[in-house]
Amino acid sequence: MADSLDLSDALPGRSRLQWADPALKGQLDFTGPMAWPSLHAPTMPEPRAAAGTGGGRQILIGDFSPEDCHDFLARRLVQNGQPLISAELRAVICERSHGLPLYLDLAVLRFLELRRTGRTPAAEVFDADFPALLARTLADLTEPERHVLRSVSLPDAWDLELATTTAALPHQAAAARLAERPLVREDPFGLWPYSLHALIRSTLRTADDATDDSWTEDDWRAAAGRALAALGAQWAAGTGPDRRLLTGCLRQGLALARDHDLALGWLADAAFAYTADYGWEPLPLPARDSDEAHASAAGALAELFSTLARRQHEHRARTAERLSAVLATELLPAELAEMAIYFRAKAHRDLGQNRESREGMRQVAEGGGRYAPDAARGLAHLARAAGDFPTALATAETLGWPGRGHRVLGDIWFAHGDMDRAATAYQAARTEAEAHGNAGEQAIAQTHLALTTAFNNPARADEELVLAEELLAGLDQRATSLTAKVAGLVRDAGGDLGDRGEHLRAEIAAAGIAAAAPLLELALALHHTLRGEADAVAQTIARLHDLTDDGDHAYYADAALYLADLTVTGASTVSWAQDPQTVRTSWRILASPRRGT
Repeated sequence: MADSLDLSDALPGRSRLQWADPALKGQLDFTGPMAWPSLHAPTMPEPRAAAGTGGGRQILIGDFSPEDCHDFLARRLVQNGQPLISAELRAVICERSHGLPLYLDLAVLRFLELRRTGRTPAAEVFDADFPALLARTLADLTEPERHVLRSVSLPDAWDLELATTTAALPHQAAAARLAERPLVREDPFGLWPYSLHALIRSTLRTADDATDDSWTEDDWRAAAGRALAALGAQWAAGTGPDRRLLTGCLRQGLALARDHDLALGWLADAAFAYTADYGWEPLPLPARDSDEAHASAAGALAELFSTLARRQHEHRARTAERLSAVLATELLPAELAEMAIYFRAKAHRDLGQNRESREGMRQVAEGGGRYAPDAARGLAHLARAAGDFPTALATAETLGWPGRGHRVLGDIWFAHGDMDRAATAYQAARTEAEAHGNAGEQAIAQTHLALTTAFNNPARADEELVLAEELLAGLDQRATSLTAKVAGLVRDAGGDLGDRGEHLRAEIAAAGIAAAAPLLELALALHHTLRGEADAVAQTIARLHDLTDDGDHAYYADAALYLADLTVTGASTVSWAQDPQTVRTSWRILASPRRGT
């Protein structure tokens, strides 16, 4: 009899059949695992049984692919052998359904109702949520499950702990039962394994809810606050430098705070953790009306993050403009406003606008906030750019790890042609970054070490560049990537570079990172010197003079002359930290062995 009644392979539905549950014995006549072997589930719940595995062969209705959606609608209503619903209308319905079969079925019913009343079904009629979708979604749920369902419609993804905390329930039972429902998606590899269908989420939030336990706006805001606090607790409880957990909590938390006008709370600390590693992963949030983009502190912070991530892919002038717009809202708390000021000052420095950069860096440094050490490093960089190496060196020696002092020292000794001291400093910077678990700083220090090695030991530069590329993989650091490409040119200097120099010059111009241009010309000066191309050397040095005619980075022109063993015409504007003759000798001997002199 069991064989004749085993319908588990044939009965589709929105809920898992529980007839094999031993707990039902005595409540129904034909129950238990012996009676329904194909429905027998393992001890631990498995919301999505894989094909070919034990523990049940139930086929739950899931999402349709776009092709399946079109096919369903074309076959569902046919007249004279042709689909009754037009192709244009089918496309609108399919896109709005997100593959949800229930939505497709409701759309067909609405289509028939419109035709029955003599109206022509138009596309805009179907570009909306169906109230019936909400009613049918809630119909099968208990009151605690409905409470959890509304709660988990707030975050993009969730686990049982987040769902239970957001719903303010004492136990996880209701959340666990809801996770078994087919309207819940599961990704076992996600940070939070469960999520609701996008259409269910939007309908729950926007359609009228006629149930007796429907939520008020205050209920929704209170639940959002609990979800935000729970995400912050999960981030704080994370062990190690887990960027995936950080960015996941930030993305979900920012959306909750922005959409429900919540205080930033832990998001401010997470913002500093996000920027500290120089990873710049994008934190995309659902779009809002442009008028509301900066309507709250969370909205302004979201725009700040978006700008910092996108600056790796757009001109620095656009970055400075967007950061100025964020600051103009005056919505960010003081310490986060300083973050925006600092990165705008960095953009100004990249653009060669060092006066504006110096003003911003000084403001942040004098403020004494969390970005003060970074601003002090920025001022040291600006002193180096101006050729004031004694000031840059004195500042660098006070920076320590918070200001990345070893890297700043490496930059100073590199400018002097003292590649051994520069390499030692960059190695110390990389080791320190590794000890602090800062992958971004490791990549920067290693890339500069590769550049240094390419100048004084090109035979060993390959291994340093390989390591730099490995550390840069998965990071979004445009300026550092440009430095790595320049290091490759230095390593190959004297050989056939083809048009690599021209391509890199164009890439630097497109990025708006003016500070990288003199370094490229220095590399090309070495290349032409090694090839004995005196005219090309002269042209390169002329370009360097044009690039540094405002006085910033003028030491590059001096270094290029020293590499080529040429005389500096006129008085140098550079104030070196070493005897000028020592600097000249250091640069000259970098080229001598490679050209056999």
